[in-house]
Parts: sequence; structure tokens; C-alpha cells
Amino acid sequence: MILDGWKVTYVNMRNNLKKNYAKIDYNNVLDAYRNGLFPMSEDSNSSDIFWVKPKIRGVIDPYKVTIRKKLKRLLNKHSYFLKINTDFIGVIEGCAEPSKNRKNTWINPSIIDVYIELHYKGYAHSIECYSNNELVGGLYGVAIGGVFFGESMFSKLQDASKIALLHLIDRLKVGNFSVLDTQFITEHLKTFGAYEIDQDKFLVILKKALLVEANFFNIGPSGDLNIGLYPKSNNY
Repeated sequence: MILDGWKVTYVNMRNNLKKNYAKIDYNNVLDAYRNGLFPMSEDSNSSDIFWVKPKIRGVIDPYKVTIRKKLKRLLNKHSYFLKINTDFIGVIEGCAEPSKNRKNTWINPSIIDVYIELHYKGYAHSIECYSNNELVGGLYGVAIGGVFFGESMFSKLQDASKIALLHLIDRLKVGNFSVLDTQFITEHLKTFGAYEIDQDKFLVILKKALLVEANFFNIGPSGDLNIGLYPKSNNY
């Protein structure tokens, strides 16, 4: 049941989800995170899930984030309105949808089901980006100890997910988090200072960070984000 590097063993647990999609116990997901693994599906229509343990891991140090001038200019326009944990389902469904640059995703009904449960249990959180009262971007992930395990993000309008990511980073800094796990690394994440480390080093960092007392809500509660907490360009 582990994808170690890129060796796949599938898990197919029959249950009452539509089309016999695999049912994932949320406690298994939490245990997986604590041991450097996370669940994925082959694609959004697959009825199987597998556990991934990459040999190379993407991470962001929340205290060493950099952004480009173009994004700073967008921040100064205050083009979007941010909310926290008000539409987790909308965010994960937005992440699961195909897009121009992403023909398919690894988020199948089993993944959606277990992360919604993790959200209701208080582990999974969403940062939501709105324009004219419409959800146009956002991200979701799981907080355990001093680690935020980023899962996915989406944008329907320019850089909406980047604005959500910047607020997440602010929230992690104020909440005393040690690391943002991005799982894999992309050119998009590199613009924020994301970098790669091998799995052994990640596990050392993970072990220490899980013991850190952190609070996702130190900066503010769920709901509409106070305008004074909107990401500021001069903070990066």
C-alpha cells in the first residue's frame, strides 16, 4: 500500500461509496502523514488509492518566503476577498476539477470523502479566495503539530491560489508552524522559495516539527478574513 519513490501497490477497500470507491479511514491518513506518506489516486475516476512516499520532497520554510514583483503589485490592488474554512467542500471540489493546465487530477471521491471528514474533525483547513462573492481559488491541507501538509490548490482567476497561499504562509508564521510540506515541487512553488530535500532529511525535520506546539488560529478564526490580515507586499 506504499508508493516508495515510484513503486505502486494499490489498496482497494470496498464500501458504500458510489461505484465502490475505496473508503479511507481518516486515522490512517493522519498516521501516514506522521510517517512521511500521503494518499493519492491514479486519477479522479479511479476506484483505487495508494500511499505515496517520495524520494524527493518539496517544502517551504514559512519564514523564508519570497515573491515576484508582479505578485506584489497584485497584492497591492486587494483584488480578492479571503475566507477561512467556510467552503471546504467547494475548495476540494475546485481542486479536483480538470483545468486548462491540468487535464486530470489525483483527487477521486475517496480522497474527497476522507478530507471532508478530516475537516469536520478539525485537522483539514481551507483558504478560500473570492471575487464578487464567487469562489475563484483556494487551497486545502492538514495541520498536525508544527507541520502544515499542503494538498492542492486551484485558481479560476489570475493568481487567486497564490494569494491564498500567501495568507496560509502568514497564518503558519503567526501560528508557530515549522514547515509547509508541498509534497512535490513545481515551478509555481519555486517562486515562493520552495525547495527539495531527500526523504531521509524530510523525516528528520518531520519528527521534530510534529512535536512543536502550533495553532492554525493564532492569527484569527475561521470565517471572513479581517482586511487588516490580507497579505501585504512588503512582508515578502
